[in-house]
Amino acid sequence: MYVFKTVKKREQAGGVLGLGGSLKYNSIYRCTMIIWMTIKFIVQIYFFHIRHSIWDHRTREKWNILVAGQAKEYRTKAAEMGGVMIKAGQFLSTRTDFMPDVFIKELSRLVDQVPPMTFDYATNLLEEEWGTSVHTYLRTMDKSSVASASIGEVYRGILKDGSPVAIKVQRYRIEDIFHMDFIALKIVFRIISIFTSFGKKADLHGLYQELIDVMDKELDFEQERIYGKYFKNRYKDNQAVYIPAYYDRLCTKKVLVMEWVDGAKITDFDFIQQHNIEPGELAKTLFDFYFDQFLNQGYFHADPHAGNILVQEDGTISIIDFGMVSDIRKKDTQYFRRLFQGMIMDDYDTVLQTLDEMNFILPNANRKKLKAMIQETIDLYENGAFQQMDAQLMDQLKEDIRIFVKEQPIQLSADYAYLGRAISIILGILIHIYPDMDLEKWVKPKVKQWFGGKKLTDSVYAELAKEAAKPFLSFPRAMLSWLENGEKDRQWEKEQRQIKQMHQFYLLVESALFIILLVNIGIFVYIRDFYTVGGTITGLLLLSFLVVLFKHYRFIQ
Repeated sequence: MYVFKTVKKREQAGGVLGLGGSLKYNSIYRCTMIIWMTIKFIVQIYFFHIRHSIWDHRTREKWNILVAGQAKEYRTKAAEMGGVMIKAGQFLSTRTDFMPDVFIKELSRLVDQVPPMTFDYATNLLEEEWGTSVHTYLRTMDKSSVASASIGEVYRGILKDGSPVAIKVQRYRIEDIFHMDFIALKIVFRIISIFTSFGKKADLHGLYQELIDVMDKELDFEQERIYGKYFKNRYKDNQAVYIPAYYDRLCTKKVLVMEWVDGAKITDFDFIQQHNIEPGELAKTLFDFYFDQFLNQGYFHADPHAGNILVQEDGTISIIDFGMVSDIRKKDTQYFRRLFQGMIMDDYDTVLQTLDEMNFILPNANRKKLKAMIQETIDLYENGAFQQMDAQLMDQLKEDIRIFVKEQPIQLSADYAYLGRAISIILGILIHIYPDMDLEKWVKPKVKQWFGGKKLTDSVYAELAKEAAKPFLSFPRAMLSWLENGEKDRQWEKEQRQIKQMHQFYLLVESALFIILLVNIGIFVYIRDFYTVGGTITGLLLLSFLVVLFKHYRFIQ
């Protein structure tokens, strides 16, 4: 029977001695390093805001230097320690909605900076998982890996029958590392939720659970094989996209063997030009493949970075990694439909209500401002103003939206964290390979088909009917909106008066209690029984004062 050698030899085979071998697998060390780095970053940001009250050009430059330094420190430590730190860094590197650009730029390098493990470790693991020598199934196996990721390493091999295969081998003790980091991550999320404004706005508990669920499944290569076969069956009739086949008898929880696919990263423009591949057609194929997953019920590929998407010489797209997969539920598709309907019909109250049900909006959000921001953004797009804007104005608009989202009680909904990440990555790839794409031209027919199902013509006619009816509906809607807004304004003013009165009431009670407390101390200070009767009364007054002060504080919050 083929078994592992001693722990020391396994560590040597995995290339994990030194700092990595002695401390990398120590739970106390890992938790301490991760939590300490989090606290350090929060304190640095806190004192930066204290020292710089005016945000001018020089302050922004200093801020970018600070954030870039933090990102570099995080990237270095993540590459050294591996585990959840790499996955979290890769996740954050795509969140342009709330992460600074300099931070994203630094963390994006994490995709290609995972140190490789040794060939000896890979063959040892294969023999343990297969229960026999690697030569029983393999004719040859390259000693250098072709890809190195946070969870596994990929090698090229040739089966006995001559078939080329990709062999994915799980990293040494990666499951232990992840579960150590899950504990640290929970503490980090708790710290962020208490001491940062972002933590108070984001659904961190739900986000933590979503991260744990997805990453825990990614550790099981059997689950990845199941996902891969699901997508192969789902897109079996799509000739433009190819999903490699899996060799089931050679796949285990720690080993994955699949058909080898020749090609280059989809962002390799030299390869695209060399083989006369039309960038527009390539981008459209990629768009169709992922747009279907993002809108329709079922699983979607949640890690669509360029390393997982290959383009073959004939222009066929191949997806080679399904370790990270999430799902679109039936209620999600219903939410998406209502959002599209609201935007098409300029019904932004429906848009807000749907976003609220999707947990994007906190209870104390300024819905009037939020509605105006959504309406202005959509109007700019519909009027073609985006295409007419220069780069400087576009950047300013993006910055205004980012500041608004940061200041308003809008949270990152945990249910859509991976969907948002996947959409962000795909948009980046599409822009990279085909900057001249007309996204609106691609989206419209898909949305019409999505609404109408097989009866596409009915959907188109319904759309035309809506557009034709808008002029007739505009006047009563405008009148109704004017009446509603007037009523809302009056209600808002009434609420503001009530809030002001409550503040005045609290201040009056606090002042009265404070004065009575001082008078009480003055009266009883010369009385012999001060420590009995006077002390009791003073204590009660002090307690009452603190209770009122606390209630006032909660009211302000």
